[in-house]
Amino acid sequence: MALPPTREDDPRDDLTDPLRDAADTMRAVRDRCVWTQRIDHRALVPYLVEESAELIDAIEAGSRAEVREELGDLLWQVLFHAEIASRDAEDPFGIDEVARGLTDKMVRRHPHVFAGETARTPEEVLELWNAAKAEEKSDRTSVLDGVSERMPALALAQKVSGKARGVGVEVPDPVSMPDSEEELGELLLSLAAEARRRGWDAEGALRARVRGLGDRVRAAEGGAGLAGLEQ
Repeated sequence: MALPPTREDDPRDDLTDPLRDAADTMRAVRDRCVWTQRIDHRALVPYLVEESAELIDAIEAGSRAEVREELGDLLWQVLFHAEIASRDAEDPFGIDEVARGLTDKMVRRHPHVFAGETARTPEEVLELWNAAKAEEKSDRTSVLDGVSERMPALALAQKVSGKARGVGVEVPDPVSMPDSEEELGELLLSLAAEARRRGWDAEGALRARVRGLGDRVRAAEGGAGLAGLEQ
């Protein structure tokens, strides 16, 4: 199995390791900054959400410099969580274990790159990815296992509807469908605005329908209803 090149094999190596420098900087901040020392995984979650949103903004409307900066801010969140985890008394792990686990997983999920499999189309790549993932997650009992309940309702609706189709549960087609993604955006915006005018919670309404779809998926699988999706 071919593995990604090491730093020794990388012609771009300039005898520095910026990622290691960043990890060491995080460790020093954790050691010496009284605010940082008080933060745990849960307290850090809002910052992770904020930095992710700022990266999306930069990708969609910012400059290359802004994208680079926001990627760095998001990386800092990963390093921060890893540094917190490294000091856990019962089950410590650090950024090296995180990176090693990521590399191992990506190698397994790309057998057409590292293990001699063949994939000539994106669809074939997806088949190999899903097969590898299914083998890794063999303890899961539903296609909805692993779908985050904290996703925004619209993103969750797309995710769950795709999972539903995979087990033969269809969502009814709309009465009419826009002709472009831009028109779809306008329609969604107008629906959200109309919901506001009527005093309706558009997010909650969609989340409730997604919960119902999840119940149908689990019923089709012979399992229990989709519990825990909050309004």
